[in-house]
Amino acid sequence: MSTVGRLFKNNIRQYGMVIALAVIMIFFQILTQGIMFKPMNITNLVLQNSYVLILAIGMLLVIITGGIDLSVGSVVAFVGSVSAVLMVDYQMPVLPAMLIALLLGATAGAFQGYFIAFLRIPAFIVTLAGQLIFRGLTMSILQGQTKSPFEKSFQLLAAGYLPGMDVRWGSLNIIALATGLGASVILAVVILHSRRTKMKYHFEIVPLWLDVLKIVVIVAGINLLTYKFAGYNGLPIILLILVSLILIYTFVTQRTIAGRHIYALGGNEKAARLSGVKTNRVMFWCYVNMGVLAAIAGLIVAGRLNAATPKAGNGFELDAIAACFIGGASPAGGIGTVIGTIVGGFVMAVLNNGMSIMGVSVDWQQTIKGLVLLLAVWFDVYTKTRSQSH
Repeated sequence: MSTVGRLFKNNIRQYGMVIALAVIMIFFQILTQGIMFKPMNITNLVLQNSYVLILAIGMLLVIITGGIDLSVGSVVAFVGSVSAVLMVDYQMPVLPAMLIALLLGATAGAFQGYFIAFLRIPAFIVTLAGQLIFRGLTMSILQGQTKSPFEKSFQLLAAGYLPGMDVRWGSLNIIALATGLGASVILAVVILHSRRTKMKYHFEIVPLWLDVLKIVVIVAGINLLTYKFAGYNGLPIILLILVSLILIYTFVTQRTIAGRHIYALGGNEKAARLSGVKTNRVMFWCYVNMGVLAAIAGLIVAGRLNAATPKAGNGFELDAIAACFIGGASPAGGIGTVIGTIVGGFVMAVLNNGMSIMGVSVDWQQTIKGLVLLLAVWFDVYTKTRSQSH
């Protein structure tokens, strides 16, 4: 089989989801008569789904280890409620309140991680209990009330834009355009540098035209996105936070020893332990990390709503889990990528957004999303079975 053929076969799930995302977006662009690709709608797509994508990044690491976390939606609500009490009732400055919220998230993750990693209680049971515990604490703290408003500086975290909204070239925000061009140059350099490094150490590489095509597609996608942002209010702050997390976690999972240990644990825990991996400790820190990211998502949700409510975060865990599985993570553990998870999250986001624009009822939206999830997991099982039979 050729290098290109092997590359496609080994990444068929991820490439398939990227193609599916593009097809779904074009499909809704036609059905909504051009509303899908409008700058305001693209911006809202990011603002409305950023917290789910952040949760999905943490959920991916948990799923790779062979676990799951059903408590993240409740942790989101819990962190938001505590932040509201600190900032609204006690007038605590924003930064200390946010640091306390992150510490609370880490503590919630450590609490559950201890039972899962060291006491060996199944993750499903522990996090289901956590879901009930943190939802109950949220309702107790808020006493069934909604607390608001937050300071403007806190709201900017979830609903603000980069400074320089008035710096425009015609109707376009120059900062957004310049950011897209800069990111394009950096990515092109990184891809070409990676190619040269593989050649230097005589690793197998794809044909040059394929790398060039990859650069062209990525650059076109980045600049189309930033062009859409430039046509509205510029770059949302939450987008920069999300991109930073994607880059950090992609590096950690693909380029560090800690990342290799996480995949080893999910692939075969016994073999990983015999190889010297401290599996209990790795699993524990994955849940602590999940708690921190849930806290970040909780702050973003509270900032976007400008309020803390007892019902915040309902169903977020299911959206995060669905994003991971649609993006190529395996329910058995050991498989999955950050980029794939983000693509899976956007597939769900575009489905939600497109169906809402078309006026599809919530009942049918849930049904369609469930079918998409089932189809994605079936495709994973089908491709795995085929590869094992050959």
